Amino acid sequence: MSKRGTLGGSAHADRVFRVQRAFTEVEGQMHGPGELAEVTGLDDSTVHRILQSGVYDGIFAREGHGLYRLGAGAARLGLKSLAHAPNERVVHAVLEDLHTATDGGLAFLFALAPFGGAGKQCLDMAVGTSDLSELGITHRAFMEVCRSLRTGAAGRAILAFLPKVIQDRVLAEPVPDGAGPGAYRDNARLLASLESVRRDGLAADVEEWAAGWVGCAAPVRWDGLIMGSVAVLKPGHDMSAWPGTAVRAVQRAAARFTPADDDGPWSAEAPGSY
Repeated sequence: MSKRGTLGGSAHADRVFRVQRAFTEVEGQMHGPGELAEVTGLDDSTVHRILQSGVYDGIFAREGHGLYRLGAGAARLGLKSLAHAPNERVVHAVLEDLHTATDGGLAFLFALAPFGGAGKQCLDMAVGTSDLSELGITHRAFMEVCRSLRTGAAGRAILAFLPKVIQDRVLAEPVPDGAGPGAYRDNARLLASLESVRRDGLAADVEEWAAGWVGCAAPVRWDGLIMGSVAVLKPGHDMSAWPGTAVRAVQRAAARFTPADDDGPWSAEAPGSY
């Protein structure tokens, strides 16, 4: 983080925000005042006072050996910032439109789920009148493979935009037992695939999630922060390659879940408070 020549507004508040922001910009969970001072351009004593005050308010937590991490108060702030979640009625309508636009593709909205280790969870789906088990996708396989960020287009569309320290943790995890034969088991190939996702804003899945299925996914982002992904799955025998119309439909659906869209799913029916 570069030093600023002048401080806008309250100089003290600006310093506090610098220290908070530093925790999101450096690798690792715990940091000492000296490291944070170097990142923020502040002196050690100022950073130490801010950290001590933040411990009292629960924004920071003190660990042994003079190290600090973000505390539960920071998590509450994050939850509050996400309180305006997509309302279910509009979310499902977008997925139903995607299901139709991709000629019966199984449409899903996934969210990044950092609790318990970086993973993803399915928020909603549009799969027609059939149950997933009727399509050959068991509940156990769906849950085990669905959780992993290293498996399938939906996971890699999220993983590509996460900080390196989190990517490294995900790459250290094993490929889920229920993953398809196309899942990336070589981390070098997986990392190379993430470069193309960042370049194209799209991930393609050839039997990664399940044998006999192909997928396509686009990231859902908010001011540069990765929030989740929109994905479509189809039987592999239905297509040899994703047509441009289907790709554009997936990207349009992902764009609908951008919070800046005042007419989109984030515009109404938000929870009251935490």
